[in-house]
Amino acid sequence: MLGWAVAPVWASPQAGTPAAQAPALPPPPTGDPQFDKALPPLDQIQPPPEPEPSLAPVASPAPIAAEPELAAPLPPLSATDTTPPVDVQVKDSEKAPAIPYRVVIKGLAEIDLEDEFRSLSALFQGGRRGANAAQIGARADEDVKLIERLLQSEGFYDGIATASINTLPNQENRLTVTLVATPGPRYALGSIAITGAAPEPTAIARQALKLDTGAPIVAAAIEAGEGRVAIRLPEQGYPFATVGERDIVLDEDTHVGDYTLPIVAGPKGRFGNIQVAGDPIFSPRHIRVLRRFKEGDPYDSRKTDDLRRALIATSLFSTVAVEPVRTGETLADGTERVDLLVRQSKGRWRQLAAQAGYGTGEGVKVQGSWTHRNLFPPEGALTLNLIAGTLEQSLGAQFRRSNAGQRDRVLAIGTSVARQRFQAFQADTIQLNASLSRASTPIFQKRWTWSIGTELLASRERPNADIDPNRARRTYFIGALPLQLGYDRSNSLLDPTRGFRINTRLSPEVQQVSGGPFDTYGRLLIDISGYYPVSGSFTIAGRSRVGSIIGAARDAIAPSRRYYAGGGGSVRGYGFQQLGPKDAQGDPVGGRSVTEFAIEGRYRFGNFGIVPFIDAGQVSESSVPTLSGLRFGAGIGGRYYTNFGPLRIDVATPIGRRRGETAVALYLSIGQAF
Repeated sequence: MLGWAVAPVWASPQAGTPAAQAPALPPPPTGDPQFDKALPPLDQIQPPPEPEPSLAPVASPAPIAAEPELAAPLPPLSATDTTPPVDVQVKDSEKAPAIPYRVVIKGLAEIDLEDEFRSLSALFQGGRRGANAAQIGARADEDVKLIERLLQSEGFYDGIATASINTLPNQENRLTVTLVATPGPRYALGSIAITGAAPEPTAIARQALKLDTGAPIVAAAIEAGEGRVAIRLPEQGYPFATVGERDIVLDEDTHVGDYTLPIVAGPKGRFGNIQVAGDPIFSPRHIRVLRRFKEGDPYDSRKTDDLRRALIATSLFSTVAVEPVRTGETLADGTERVDLLVRQSKGRWRQLAAQAGYGTGEGVKVQGSWTHRNLFPPEGALTLNLIAGTLEQSLGAQFRRSNAGQRDRVLAIGTSVARQRFQAFQADTIQLNASLSRASTPIFQKRWTWSIGTELLASRERPNADIDPNRARRTYFIGALPLQLGYDRSNSLLDPTRGFRINTRLSPEVQQVSGGPFDTYGRLLIDISGYYPVSGSFTIAGRSRVGSIIGAARDAIAPSRRYYAGGGGSVRGYGFQQLGPKDAQGDPVGGRSVTEFAIEGRYRFGNFGIVPFIDAGQVSESSVPTLSGLRFGAGIGGRYYTNFGPLRIDVATPIGRRRGETAVALYLSIGQAF
């Protein structure tokens, strides 16, 4: 960071002083007697004679004949050709050749400034070629000024820089620019004083400043320290603190600078009421649900910023600001009650979204949704969902209340109808569900997430496998209490590069088939993923998944509630639901346990990425997950990174491919595989 330039102050005379007055005019010149005597007297000069009259009359010239062109009307302006004349282009061979030059730097490497200088230098940014010597000289002059600013920013206030331009021996068409920096002595901090505030805010500012006597006067360190002071004081209860302009007095003899920073701390405050202004979308009552502090708590700007981010995360505002307001009310402990003013401006509440994907064995799937984010204020959203795919179609509606009585708590109630025609089964399903959850968002990625809910399904299903001789279509009535608990230590919700995640889902369920007795069972699924950055552009990611259904035989469980493997979100290289037990016709049967593993290397360059991967997995009829009979798939993928997540295309093949299995599987989607 560049520091401060020291400029001399020039003295000028003041108006009214002798030095400021205009000089006296010399007296007019006196006459020369000899010159005057040589001049003739004015009365002897005769006037010129009168002109004689003309003896012959002068005939008037004949009138000029009218020109037809002048009498013709002017053409309209629209008919005028406004095309500018074509400039004569100079051929490349006629252009003056650019003059190459090399740059020699002396004196900066020793004080660790050469790299920074090269990144800012006009000579280097010019590509070390100039149109002429004058242009190269101008660049050198700019770099001289740059070096002196860099020297001052590091405490070398007496430093100077010079530049010289010379021709190379036997190469008159190439120049050498030599820049020489003479840093001189480095100035250090002397006394450090903070003025204008009471002892408590002065101590807070002194601790945040982190400047020591004897340390070099470095502009970046001083500016960073002052920035910390401006942040730390509001965090410690002084919402109206201001930092004044620093003063550094340099001593040229001792090379020491005495530093003084004035601050105005203002009153120490405690949180008071919530006020709203602008286009109020939220009332003070709902804003109090979002805050993480209570009235009477010591003021802390971090909690104010947290409230502002929570308001932004609702996506209901085009702009929103939270600022402290003085009330002048002094509390018993001497602090002042500070209200918060929330300025609101309404944003766009309606949203249309669409997503498309393709997977081998699953076909094309297009998803669309329409959302009104605040149809039932506050934060009551209605979403209509549509899925149109080659094997699946559905229509659904969901009501979602965000921050329902408590920050980050979401109440969701939904319904859907679906038609599925997969190779494993066919199903027509009506579903009702409700849940209460705490979930992550891109703005607030949470370490712990949870969900508790209920599901009611009526599904008419038929397995395609011939394990049922009649392949009868049966009606299943299912009630479930799905529970979810997640722990997230990754660094990104959409594109993680480090950390890990653990997610557990448990669903106790009760089922009745075609008016028969009730069956009970439990479904358990555990996902673990990890991310390790080998370098800034290369990440190794791994995932494992195990699942189990306990309490019922496989064939007694509805086909849509069994476990399957294979596909873009499972084991790539295989078609959708194609791993696991199959009948004689090759149709998937499903199972009571699933085991999956995946590892991939994510290499990113710019907005693009390449991802080689190996997946493994298997489904078993047993309820105990097993490593026996694992099938592997390998492939490579491409990524295009956007601000809402990477676009993904993966191509994979099964290892040890068997008869009937696809040689190459293709997957298109949004987001990483895991």
